[in-house]
Amino acid sequence: MHPHLAPAFRRLKKSLFTLSAAVEDNLHLAVRAVLGGDTALADQVRARDLEIDLMEVDFEEECLKILALYQPVAIDLRFVIAVLKINNDLERIGDLAVNIAEHSASFSDQDQAETAKILPTMAELAQAMLRKSLDAVVNMDASLAREVLAADDDVDSRHHELTEKLWGAMREDGARIDALLPIMFVSKHIERIADLATNIAEDAIYMVDGEIVRHGRHHVTHEE
Repeated sequence: MHPHLAPAFRRLKKSLFTLSAAVEDNLHLAVRAVLGGDTALADQVRARDLEIDLMEVDFEEECLKILALYQPVAIDLRFVIAVLKINNDLERIGDLAVNIAEHSASFSDQDQAETAKILPTMAELAQAMLRKSLDAVVNMDASLAREVLAADDDVDSRHHELTEKLWGAMREDGARIDALLPIMFVSKHIERIADLATNIAEDAIYMVDGEIVRHGRHHVTHEE
């Protein structure tokens, strides 16, 4: 390892922790905003996303600087490659948090509240997946990352269940379409966040074990 790589990695991990914490917090606020119909909180989510975007750019530049200056190899190179991809996924999750918050004005009537009862559970599951996947990266814990992969099916099934319920309700009463479509959009955003958390977990496994697990592929592609 290059003599300056260890402190550079410590700085990189600290930056990743700061960025991931900001994304997690903004996602939490976005879920609160939409479920509570809180448009003021949604404004906060939008404002904070601008800060997250700047952090994402700074983080990418930090990774590229390490690649250029120190030319890491083996597990060190895998780490930099993985966190570059994770950085991109975090930025996309930040954007999805904003998309969720944008629907806060639509979540107001009791009819929606009754129909969208499954959303809070979905949101909790997706947020837990994100938190675990980031912990797996920071702690280099492939076992924890695999727990995230196993949890994705639960979010998917709840999303499909809710989508079918919404389509059925809209077919029965076309007048409800405008009220129910925002629920479908938010459900899709949450499901996508769970997918991105899964991507992060897959990158954590690659980073630690050198194993590519995307698309059901399970094989080691790099040696230490």
